[in-house]
Amino acid sequence: MIDLLIYHIHVVGAIYAFTARWQRDGLKGGFLAVATCALVFTILWAMTGPIARIIMPAPARPGDLFTSDTLSLALLLIPETVFFRAFFLRASDPAQRDGRGLADPA
Repeated sequence: MIDLLIYHIHVVGAIYAFTARWQRDGLKGGFLAVATCALVFTILWAMTGPIARIIMPAPARPGDLFTSDTLSLALLLIPETVFFRAFFLRASDPAQRDGRGLADPA
């Protein structure tokens, strides 16, 4: 059940990333944002899976609420939050994101 909640958080994040980039860069930018989120999710989950299995080596029993897969998804949320904040939440103004300040010297 916790796994499902974490997956839903990822879906909401992907929808937000798509919408934010779609409004700024068009449809192509939105799909590129979703592909970037999926790539980061896949790579980081492949890295946190073995770490979680080292921490929780026992196999999961039916009915266990917190398994090694849940731990790997929870560990995955930490670097993904940093990534998402850096790429999608910081500097929502396109002028700030491109490095231009409010005062344009030209």
